[in-house]
Amino acid sequence: MLCVALLCAVLSSYSLFAPSLKSAFQADIRWTSYGIPHISAQDEHGLGYGIGYAYARDNACLLVDEIITVRGQRARYFGSEGRSSAQLDNLTSDFFFTWLNDARALQVFREAQPPAIQQLLEGYVVGFNRFLRETEGAGVSCYEQPWLQPIEVDDLLRLTRRLLVEGGLGQFAEVLMNATPPTQVATVNWDAQMLSSIAERREQFRFDKGSNAVAVGHQKTRDGKGMLLANPHFPWSGGLRFYQMHLTIPGKLDVMGSALPGLPVVNIGFNRHLAWTHTVDTSSHFTLYRLQLDPQDSQRYLVDGQSQPLRKKTLSIQVRNDAGELSTLNRDVYESNHGLLLHWPGLLEWKGDQVYALRDANLDNTRVLQQWYEIDRATGVDSLRRTVERLQGIPWVNTLAVDRHGRTLYMNQSVVPNLTPQQLQGCLITELVQQGLPALRGDSAACDWSIDPRAVQAGIMPPEALPVLEREDFVQNSNDSAWMTNPSAPLRDFSPLASRDGKPLSLRARFALGQLEGTQALGQDELMRMVKDNRVYLAELLLEDLAELCARDPDEELARACTDLLRWDASANINTDVGMPLFQHFAARFLKLGNAWRVAFDPDAPLTTPRGLDPADTRIRQALVDAAREVSALGEGNDRRWGTLQVVSRGAERLAIPGGDGKLGIYNAIQSKPVGHHLEVVGGSSYIQLVSFSESGPIAHGVLAFSQSADPASPHFADQTHLFSQQDWPLLPFSDEQVNADLQQQLHIAE
Repeated sequence: MLCVALLCAVLSSYSLFAPSLKSAFQADIRWTSYGIPHISAQDEHGLGYGIGYAYARDNACLLVDEIITVRGQRARYFGSEGRSSAQLDNLTSDFFFTWLNDARALQVFREAQPPAIQQLLEGYVVGFNRFLRETEGAGVSCYEQPWLQPIEVDDLLRLTRRLLVEGGLGQFAEVLMNATPPTQVATVNWDAQMLSSIAERREQFRFDKGSNAVAVGHQKTRDGKGMLLANPHFPWSGGLRFYQMHLTIPGKLDVMGSALPGLPVVNIGFNRHLAWTHTVDTSSHFTLYRLQLDPQDSQRYLVDGQSQPLRKKTLSIQVRNDAGELSTLNRDVYESNHGLLLHWPGLLEWKGDQVYALRDANLDNTRVLQQWYEIDRATGVDSLRRTVERLQGIPWVNTLAVDRHGRTLYMNQSVVPNLTPQQLQGCLITELVQQGLPALRGDSAACDWSIDPRAVQAGIMPPEALPVLEREDFVQNSNDSAWMTNPSAPLRDFSPLASRDGKPLSLRARFALGQLEGTQALGQDELMRMVKDNRVYLAELLLEDLAELCARDPDEELARACTDLLRWDASANINTDVGMPLFQHFAARFLKLGNAWRVAFDPDAPLTTPRGLDPADTRIRQALVDAAREVSALGEGNDRRWGTLQVVSRGAERLAIPGGDGKLGIYNAIQSKPVGHHLEVVGGSSYIQLVSFSESGPIAHGVLAFSQSADPASPHFADQTHLFSQQDWPLLPFSDEQVNADLQQQLHIAE
C-alpha cells in the first residue's frame, strides 16, 4: 500500500511537469504564395521556434553572416580586406562590435528581458539551429562554408544592439575605433575619400533608411474606416533587410507584417484592430561632448575644475591572412563618463587640449524587443500610445498608426537625450550644431543630461516632452520633423533635440500633403497611386521654368537636352524615356546650388516653397548641359528607357525597377549606384503594405520589393521582385480562409 501511495505521488508530480517534458518547442507553419510563413504556436517558446525555422529556410546565410559581423569576427573568417553589409571595413567593424557587444553589456541586456521575450529568443535559436541540422545543404548556398554554424541567444541580442545604435554610434564607427591620442601613431591613414564617405553616410542616414507613411482616418476615407500606407525605405541587403511573416498564439497574438533579421517580433505590420508603420525621425539620439583635457595629464579631463580619468580599454580581434593563419590584433579605445572618445580629422579632432566623446541614449535601451511585442498585440491607437509612452522602447523612428475605428496617431516617441532649455542655452557648441552635430560642453556637470522622473530611463526625455498627434482625418511623415504632420494642427515649440519647426519640408512630404489635403474622400486607389505613379515632384516644380530657359537658348547641344527633357512625362516609371536620367543628373546639380530657387523657402508657406528656378541663371544652363553630357556617356544604346538603366540583378537576370531618388520628391524612393553602364538598386522601397478594415477584419495588399530570400538557391529569391517591377501588390492573406485558400505547404515541427 505504501509503495502504491508513493507511486501515485510520483505520477501526480510527473503530471505537473509533463508539458515541459513532452516538447518545449512546437509550431505549425503554413506557407502561402511567395514564401510567406504563417506561424502558429501555443506559447512564445513555440512561436520563436517556428520563426527561427522559417527564417533559416530563407536566409540562413544572411543571418549567420550578420551574426559574424556583430560578434566581431569578420576578419577571422574573411580576412582584413573585406567589408560588412554596412560598408565598414572588416577591421573597423570587428573592433566596433567587440566593444559594443562585450560580455557585460550582453548580460545586462539579457537579464532585462521579460519572460515572453526570453522565450521567443530561445525558441528562435532552437528553430534556426534545427533547420541547419536537418537541411543537408538543400536551398542553402553557403552550406559548406566553415562560418555557417549554430547560433545562440546572445547572437540575437548582439543583432538587436546593433540595430539600437544605427541612429547614433553606428554612424561614427571609423572615427571611434581609430581615435588615438595625438602623441601616438595613428591607426589609420585618414584620406579625403574616407572622410567624405563617413560624412556622406551620416548625412544620408535619413534618406537611405527613410520612409513614407500615411494614416487616413474615418473623416477622409470613402468607407468611413481607417487606412494605412506603409512605405519604408530600407536596404535591400544585409542586417536591415525586412522579412514577411504572420504570427499567432491563439487568444493572445495575431499579427502580420515584416521583421528585421534575428528579431522574433513584427516591426511594421497589422492585426485585427490596428495597422502601424515607422519612419526614421529627425530627433537626436546622441550628443557629443567636448572634453577639456587636463594640462597636467593628457590622460585625464576636467569637469568643473576637477580632474577625471580617461579609461583605456584594449580590444582584441583575430585576423586571417591569405595563408589561412590566424593572428591577434589589438587596439586601444578610450572612454569617459560621457562615452567613447572619437577623432574626426578637420571636424572633431583629438588635440593636445581637447577631445570629443559620444554618448548614445539607446545604449541603455533594453526595452526595444518588448516594445515591439506589445505593439504587435495593441488593440487600437489608444492601446498603442499607452504602451509606447510606458516603455519608451522605440529607438530612432516615428510611429504612425490607424485603427479599425478610423482614428489615426502620430508619435515622435523615440529615445532622445533630455536637456532643459537652460542647458541648451548655455551648453550647445553653436558652430557644430550648425553642421548638424548636437555638441555640448563637457567641462561642466551642468551640461550633463537632465534626469526627469517621468522618463523610464535616466537622462532621456519623458513622453510628455515629445510630439504626439491624434487625428480623425490624417497624419503623415516622410522623414521630416513632427512640425507638419498635419498642417491643420502644427506641432511647434519642442526641444530642438526632438523636433524643429519652421524648416523646409522634404519634397516627398510636400507631394504627400498635396495628395491628402482638400475635401476629397480617399480610398485604396489614391494611396496606391502615390507610390505607383512614380511622379517626380521636383520636375513639376521646375519644368515650366526649364521650358522657358530652353526657349531662350538656341544652342544645339542644349537643344538636344531640352527636346529629351520636355517630351518626358515627369515620372520614374520603367517605360519612361531618357528624360528621367537626364533630369536626375540635372537635379543632383541643381540641389547643390546656393540660392537657385526662384521663390525661396518661406516658413509661413511651407507647402508651396521653395519652388521654380530663374531661366536666366547661367548656373542652371550649365547644370543642364553637364547632365546631358553625363547621360550621353552612359552608353545605353538604342534602349533609353529608365527601366533599362535602373535595375536589380538577380543572378543572370536584370529586373527593371521603378522609382528614383527620394530627394527629387519621388514617393517610391529608390537608391541605386552606378555599376558599369547601369544603376544597380541597393535600397529604397522595401516592405510595402496598404491596410484598410472591414467588418470581418483587415484587408491588406503589399509586396516585399526584394523578395523573402537573399539566397540565390531559394525559389523566393526574386519572385516578389518581379511583382515590384510590375508594380503589383497582391492580397496579403491574413484570415484562416485566406491562408488556406492560398496554402502552398504546411509543416508541424516539434522538439
